[in-house]
This record gives sequence, structure tokens and C-alpha cells, in this order.
Amino acid sequence: MPKTLPAAYSITPPGKALNGRVSPPGSKSITNRALLLAALAHGTSRLTGALKSKDTVLMARALREMGVTVEEPDATTFLVTSTGKLAVPDAPLFLGNAGTATRFLTAAVATINGTVVVDGDEEMRVRPIKPLVDALNALGIGASSPTGCPPVTVEGNGTFGKGRVEIDAYLSSQYVSALLMAAPFGDGPIEIALAGKDIGARGYVDLTLAAMRAFGADVEQADEGTWIVQPTGYTATDFHIEPDASAATYLWGIEALTGGSIDLGVSADAFTQPDASAQAMIAAYPNMPAVIDGSQMQDAVPTMAVVAAFNNTPVRFVGIANLRVKETDRIRAVANELNRIMPGLATEEGDDLLIASDPQLPAKLKGRNSRAKIETYHDHRIAMSFALAGLLVDNVVILDPACTGKTYPEYWDMLESLGVTLTPTA
Repeated sequence: MPKTLPAAYSITPPGKALNGRVSPPGSKSITNRALLLAALAHGTSRLTGALKSKDTVLMARALREMGVTVEEPDATTFLVTSTGKLAVPDAPLFLGNAGTATRFLTAAVATINGTVVVDGDEEMRVRPIKPLVDALNALGIGASSPTGCPPVTVEGNGTFGKGRVEIDAYLSSQYVSALLMAAPFGDGPIEIALAGKDIGARGYVDLTLAAMRAFGADVEQADEGTWIVQPTGYTATDFHIEPDASAATYLWGIEALTGGSIDLGVSADAFTQPDASAQAMIAAYPNMPAVIDGSQMQDAVPTMAVVAAFNNTPVRFVGIANLRVKETDRIRAVANELNRIMPGLATEEGDDLLIASDPQLPAKLKGRNSRAKIETYHDHRIAMSFALAGLLVDNVVILDPACTGKTYPEYWDMLESLGVTLTPTA
């Protein structure tokens, strides 16, 4: 049973370098890809190094509801047994605010001969999915989403069609990944092409392709924006999931801000996830680049922005428009909460985020009586990144710390293990 967390945590700056060894949890992005591919493969697959968090639990539950056996022999392993086909669930699939699971399953359930509704919570119901629905329709699959967001009703006929489909992936690379993973169930080869060259976090498509190939898919990249997938289906396999690079960014941030050293058990260049690129930006602190393009490391932007608040010189984040349609509008959320710590610390300029940066911030705020109560917007990344500010600034309070369970259930235990004092507060 996960432990019950308080309504808020007040963080006491440790006043020292934080050192130790921390093993980041498994990658959420890769875990949810591997779970789906194992469910679409005939036989039994063992997934090791997996993340057990709210998002992956929701994915596993949805797969069970579609007739797949998903066992959990230990804390980091899934054992998935499937006939290679999904069955019509008895009720709509509820996926909370899990974007990967929602987008991936919207395409995957099209391989079912029957009608499936894919739905989520209030936050998920305002996250766009229309480009994916339009692409499914173009393949001859009946799919509808009256609001352009979940719920989505998919009327599958047991195949994923064939031919060429274009997808607008500007808002999310997950649309492309969703199509790619379902495409091996076509009646013939399926060509998936970008409508335009813009794509959010292209590196995550590379993660998808690597996982697909591990499960036996035959997929070829014809050019920078076109992929051709053969109708091979998938074969069960054993698959190891690497640690989560997005989670690692918090550990890199702790090192930078406190001058400490944390052994993650894996070097930054060993990650295949695009967010690992943030390590070089964070390691440059307190002289981070004046302009950081966050387009290919989007989940790392809140971490980098909080670190940048203490940089020697201002930092502008560009290429981050997609952050407005994440679990919350992360551009606005980061700006709002940095300004709660110190007015004028952050500014939204169009879809750019400008951090004014003030290396004297800890001294200016030392001993202040008022609390900076950080609103987390039910967003795990806002909670985890702003906890880093509490390492240097007095009276930072993180509201709703339990939201970190979405991807990093042990986050607060990790901070305490490094010597950070967390005080439950109202």
C-alpha cells in the first residue's frame, strides 16, 4: 500500500551539499510502450525495470479489461500474457490524466472488432486528441470525439487498414507513436507521414521505433517525416526498461543547486530518452545558456526553469508551446509559481518563458515569515521541480505532494534519504 501523504510539505533548505546514491524509477514512457506492445504480442513477455506508478497502473488495468493477463511478480516487473489480440471491454476505458495511455490506446483499440470508448478525468478531457482521431478516420476506422478531446469512441473492425495516412503531430509526438504501434495490424503496409515537419519531441518516436522492433515489428523510416510499417503483428519477448530520464533531471538539479554529487547508477549519455539532453543544460549552472530550446526535452523544462531562477544571468526557454497542453499549462504554471516565490522572476512572452534569474535570491528571501505556497495544478512535474527551489529558499511549501505518484511515487522519500527535511503542513 502506498503511504498517505499530507496536504502539503514545507521544505527546509539543507544548507549543505546533498550527496548519495539514488536509483531513478523506470521510464514511464518506455513502460507504457512496452506494456501495450506486450499486450499486442502473442505469448508471454517479461518486462523488467518497469515503473509502477499511477500512469502505468492505469495502462495495465485497461489492458486487463481487454482480456490481457498482466501479472506483477515484483516491484519492477510486469509479466504480460496475450493471444495477440485485444477484446472489447465491458465498459469505457478510464485512463485518468495519463496522456501516453490515452493516445496509445485510442489507436490500439481500433484493432478490436467492436466499439470501445477511451476516456479520462477532467484534465484529460481538455487535452487535444483530434489529430489522432482524424488520422484514424483517414484509415477507414470509425472514430469520433465531439470536443476534439477525450472521450473518444472508436468503432473497430479488427484491422488497422492499409495505405498512407498523414498526421499533424505539432501538438504531440504521441499521435505518431500511437499510429506506429497499431500499424503492424494493417491489411497491408501502412505509410505514416507527418503533415508538415513540426513534431513535438521527435526523440520519443525513436523510443517507439526501438520498442516496436524489439517486439518483432518491421518498420522503415523512408525519410525524416515518413515511416512504412509492415503487417507483421508482434512476438512476445523479454524487454528491459531503462531508468526515467525525466526523473533524473530532478537529481541533476539537486546536484547543481547544492553543489552535491548523486550517483544515479547510470550516466547521462547512457539514456535513450530525449530528456537526458537536459543534463548538459543543468550542469552548466550557474552559467546556463541564455537561450534553451526545450522542444525536444519538454518534460525537463520545469526542472531547468527552476534551476535557472538561481542562475547568474537570465534564461529564455523557446520551442515549448506544446507545454500548454500537458497535464496543465506548464508555461503559465511555472511562471505563476516562480513569481509566487519572487514577483517578476518569470515572464510569459508569447509561448516563450523568460526567467529573470537572481543568484542572490536565497539571501534576499532568507528568514522571511511568509510562505510561498506552490500550487501544483495536480501536475507531478510542477510539484517535483518546485521542490528544488525549497533546497535554497526558506518557507517553500508544496501543495498536493501526492500528485507525484503519477510518475515518481518515491520522490519525497528520495529527498528525505538525501537529508532534506520535509515538514507536513496545512
